[in-house]
Amino acid sequence: MAVSYKKLWHLLIDKDMKKQDLQKLSGLAPASMAKLSKGGTVTTETLEKICRALECDISDIMEILSDDCSVDDTKQ
Repeated sequence: MAVSYKKLWHLLIDKDMKKQDLQKLSGLAPASMAKLSKGGTVTTETLEKICRALECDISDIMEILSDDCSVDDTKQ
Protein backbone atom coordinates (compact mmCIF):
# COMPACT_ATOMS: atom_id res chain seq x y z
CA MET A 1 0.00 0.00 0.00
CA ALA A 2 1.17 3.49 -0.78
CA VAL A 3 0.54 6.78 0.97
CA SER A 4 -0.44 9.95 -0.86
CA TYR A 5 -0.04 13.45 0.55
CA LYS A 6 -1.96 15.01 -2.34
CA LYS A 7 -4.64 16.19 0.11
CA LEU A 8 -1.98 18.11 2.07
CA TRP A 9 -0.80 19.99 -1.01
CA HIS A 10 -4.39 20.88 -1.93
CA LEU A 11 -5.02 22.08 1.63
CA LEU A 12 -1.96 24.32 1.47
CA ILE A 13 -3.25 25.81 -1.79
CA ASP A 14 -6.66 26.41 -0.21
CA LYS A 15 -4.99 28.17 2.72
CA ASP A 16 -2.73 30.15 0.37
CA MET A 17 0.36 28.65 2.01
CA LYS A 18 3.67 27.42 0.67
CA LYS A 19 5.60 24.39 1.87
CA GLN A 20 8.06 26.73 3.57
CA ASP A 21 5.17 28.35 5.46
CA LEU A 22 4.05 24.95 6.71
CA GLN A 23 7.58 24.06 7.74
CA LYS A 24 7.93 27.21 9.83
CA LEU A 25 4.43 27.00 11.33
CA SER A 26 4.74 23.33 12.31
CA GLY A 27 8.41 23.27 13.24
CA LEU A 28 9.21 20.49 10.78
CA ALA A 29 12.78 19.71 9.82
CA PRO A 30 13.76 20.30 6.19
CA ALA A 31 14.37 16.55 5.82
CA SER A 32 10.78 15.81 6.83
CA MET A 33 9.46 18.28 4.28
CA ALA A 34 11.63 16.67 1.61
CA LYS A 35 10.26 13.23 2.46
CA LEU A 36 6.69 14.53 2.29
CA SER A 37 7.36 16.19 -1.05
CA LYS A 38 8.62 12.90 -2.46
CA GLY A 39 5.77 10.86 -0.95
CA GLY A 40 8.17 9.19 1.44
CA THR A 41 7.64 7.69 4.86
CA VAL A 42 7.39 10.11 7.79
CA THR A 43 6.72 9.59 11.48
CA THR A 44 3.36 9.97 13.14
CA GLU A 45 4.93 12.82 15.12
CA THR A 46 5.51 14.67 11.84
CA LEU A 47 1.92 14.11 10.76
CA GLU A 48 0.69 15.26 14.17
CA LYS A 49 2.70 18.50 13.92
CA ILE A 50 1.15 19.19 10.51
CA CYS A 51 -2.38 18.52 11.76
CA ARG A 52 -1.90 20.77 14.77
CA ALA A 53 -0.42 23.56 12.67
CA LEU A 54 -3.20 23.40 10.07
CA GLU A 55 -5.93 22.61 12.63
CA CYS A 56 -7.08 19.60 10.66
CA ASP A 57 -7.52 15.84 10.88
CA ILE A 58 -5.11 13.24 9.55
CA SER A 59 -7.58 12.31 6.81
CA ASP A 60 -7.40 15.92 5.58
CA ILE A 61 -3.71 15.61 4.71
CA MET A 62 -3.13 12.04 3.55
CA GLU A 63 -4.73 8.91 2.21
CA ILE A 64 -3.71 5.29 1.90
CA LEU A 65 -3.92 3.95 -1.62
CA SER A 66 -4.65 0.35 -2.44
CA ASP A 67 -2.08 -1.76 -4.27
CA ASP A 68 -3.96 -1.43 -7.56
CA CYS A 69 -3.80 2.39 -7.41
CA SER A 70 -0.33 3.89 -7.54
CA VAL A 71 0.63 7.38 -6.38
CA ASP A 72 1.19 8.40 -10.01
CA ASP A 73 -2.45 7.51 -10.79
CA THR A 74 -3.65 10.17 -8.31
CA LYS A 75 -1.96 13.04 -10.18
CA GLN A 76 -4.83 13.32 -12.65
